[in-house]
Amino acid sequence: MKEKLKRYAVLFIKEIIPITAGILIALFIDNWNAGRKDKAYINQVFTTIKSELKESKEDIISTIPQQESLIHSLDIHANDTNISVLDLVMQAKGIYIAKIKLNAWKSVSTTKIDLIDYNKITTLSNLVELKETLTNKSDFLMSYLYTNINATDKNTKQTFKMILMDILQTERTMQQNIELFEKEQ
Repeated sequence: MKEKLKRYAVLFIKEIIPITAGILIALFIDNWNAGRKDKAYINQVFTTIKSELKESKEDIISTIPQQESLIHSLDIHANDTNISVLDLVMQAKGIYIAKIKLNAWKSVSTTKIDLIDYNKITTLSNLVELKETLTNKSDFLMSYLYTNINATDKNTKQTFKMILMDILQTERTMQQNIELFEKEQ
């Protein structure tokens, strides 16, 4: 009986070792393949993020002179009660706010954030917060503008100028953060 038990134990071990080894090898290959796919996914996402940030930075750079021109106009015509806020906006050919694109970051930040370096996460999260701040400031600017579109007094123009300068500063901060992200790459 002991001999029979010993033989079954040896046969069991001979069969279980190859099965266990096969399972371990399959798991290793699966993990390696998943890691390879994750790395390719992250590389593709960061290629898209870089493109979006490059476009955003270019938009910021092209928008700043237009905003500065409107601010300069507001300064020059602050005391002129014959020129309304609308006139100044029309002379500047409208109000320009930079368009910030962060769609690729939104997609990866909700799914595979654990695969990304902390510094990149921090920089991109800061950009998202700045984008929200810029959106809120722009909404406030438009609300202020619509309520005071025909105003000609100095205080209204100065307030309008201050709101624009605040937006301008937010855009410059975004530009610096984008440049910081580009250096990290």
